[in-house]
Amino acid sequence: MMSGKFLGRAIIIACLLGLIAVPAMAEKIVVGVAGAHSGDLASYGLPTVNAAKIVADEINAKGGINGMQVVIAPQDDQCKPELATNVATKLVSDKVTVVLGHICSGATKAALPIYTEAKMVCMSPSATNPSLTQSGDYPTFFRTIASDDAQAKLVVDFATDKLGVKKIAVLHDKGDYGKGFAEFAKMFIEKGGKAEVVLFEGVTPGAVDYSAVVQKVRRNKADAVIFGGYHPEASKIVSQMRRKRMKTVFLSDDGVKDDTFIKVAAKNAEGVYASGPVDISKNPLYIKAVKQHKEKYGSEPGAFYPQAYAAAQALLNAIEKAGSTDYDAIVNALHTQYVETPLGKIKFDNRGDAEGVGFSMYVVKDGKYDEVK
Repeated sequence: MMSGKFLGRAIIIACLLGLIAVPAMAEKIVVGVAGAHSGDLASYGLPTVNAAKIVADEINAKGGINGMQVVIAPQDDQCKPELATNVATKLVSDKVTVVLGHICSGATKAALPIYTEAKMVCMSPSATNPSLTQSGDYPTFFRTIASDDAQAKLVVDFATDKLGVKKIAVLHDKGDYGKGFAEFAKMFIEKGGKAEVVLFEGVTPGAVDYSAVVQKVRRNKADAVIFGGYHPEASKIVSQMRRKRMKTVFLSDDGVKDDTFIKVAAKNAEGVYASGPVDISKNPLYIKAVKQHKEKYGSEPGAFYPQAYAAAQALLNAIEKAGSTDYDAIVNALHTQYVETPLGKIKFDNRGDAEGVGFSMYVVKDGKYDEVK
């Protein structure tokens, strides 16, 4: 019998010569989750992290995908374009398999050239700027939410046809998302010919006082405001309007259809209209996804959770159907393979938009958003 010393040397030599098979280290699928995980817009980004973890846990409990376990790697960009480029660079450098995110359109747009160059799939649950898919510049990008042009048309049609408003002030937060939405709203108002744009103006995000623009709304005798942007600015503007006893109708986008807006604006949120993804509350997979979140985190999911849940499912389903983590194989599967999600049965068109998703109008009533039937 060999001594331990000589036996160890023999094993090393045999391994080097390939005489003994050494088990390979198990591979894994790494999903980078990029978005606002801190700061004012964290309520939009954290539900996506939670959704990704829940989907990954369920898949891993069943043995993973093609023998590989799914790992979630969150990266915080605070919805800031300058941070988003750093996040994208890190995720590419870390060689993650796919990216779930980013959350805000401006941050997404800043990050996409990096993913495009690296040929890395990026799927957002909430970035709605139309150019992200319609420009053709970002073949690596997909999303599980409809774009701002459809959203803006819905809001304008609702304001003019259902509410009968005639003079509309269109405001925005100067960002890619908010300004893009506002520009589409202005275009649809002017094309429709049923109302007049009496004011089109951007506000500075993070400002304490918006009384100057509120006064312009009053001076121009607008009977409605359509705002493009997020809840921090919207809550301040509508609150200042109500403190001035202005009964001007306030309508906005899915950046405002969030419980945080209601918490911050409090009683001033009552009667505010906002567009948001269609009501899917009766879908059994949606009910299941919400139950999973409550069981794991002890709370309601938050904004864009079902869209993020669907995105995680779509990405991982594509990898499974492709039988590979190769970029081209994943992209082909996303375009051709349906997946059942809380949003319904989806796949993606040649631009990267999910087929079959859309928007509805909601109104704040008794402290919560109700879908307008």
